[in-house]
Amino acid sequence: MLRLYHLLLGSILLVSIPVGAKFIFPQFSPTKAPKPPAIAKSSNPSEENIWQKILGNTYAPTNWQVVACKGSTLLLCVSSRGQLLGTVEINIYPLTNNQDFQKRLIAAGIPTGSQIDYQNSNYQSEVLTALKAWVADKYTTFAKDRQSRYGKEIIFSSYPVQLAPVGKLQGIRYGFAGLKQQGGIQEQYIGHVAFDGTKLYVITTAFDPATQTGKFEKLENLAIFQPYLYAIAADLHLP
Repeated sequence: MLRLYHLLLGSILLVSIPVGAKFIFPQFSPTKAPKPPAIAKSSNPSEENIWQKILGNTYAPTNWQVVACKGSTLLLCVSSRGQLLGTVEINIYPLTNNQDFQKRLIAAGIPTGSQIDYQNSNYQSEVLTALKAWVADKYTTFAKDRQSRYGKEIIFSSYPVQLAPVGKLQGIRYGFAGLKQQGGIQEQYIGHVAFDGTKLYVITTAFDPATQTGKFEKLENLAIFQPYLYAIAADLHLP
């Protein structure tokens, strides 16, 4: 039964994503920066949107625009002809305040607090091990939450993690879907995580009616934008 739902998910993505879009990133045309669509205001309007500092080239389907959301510090707006289709959220966690990831680094064989160049090739394997452990914890947390929320009505299906560039960092791409027992998709999440030695970068978006930010209203729009998001993540200008 589970395989049937996987096939259904795959069919939706294949239909929704333009043929060849996943593999021919050089043919994508960087979009111009139009006026950002309106979105919920930040609690501190004086703060600058993080995306304005790190965004490189933006890639999008024809007549779609990708810009830092006006009035928000964490959201990237994806729109078409002035209509907001969805948002992508970024969160940055300093290592000094992130005991959870410190434990993952120690478990992977890298002591925290020492003067280590985490981007040194000698430590890349350990950093990736820590990132994979972080993702595994997220999967466990999501699975427990969905079990308590939906019971047996929704099947939690996590995606295998993949190595993926996040700017010049070697990061991890991950995600999961909530599949309805009666057919269809309740939710789908896509995430990137990377570590630069001092900060953990987490980039997420989703199709989930229960989520307030970092989401697309329609599953088909998320599916179409998915490969473009991969290209945007790879071109970020991280410190």
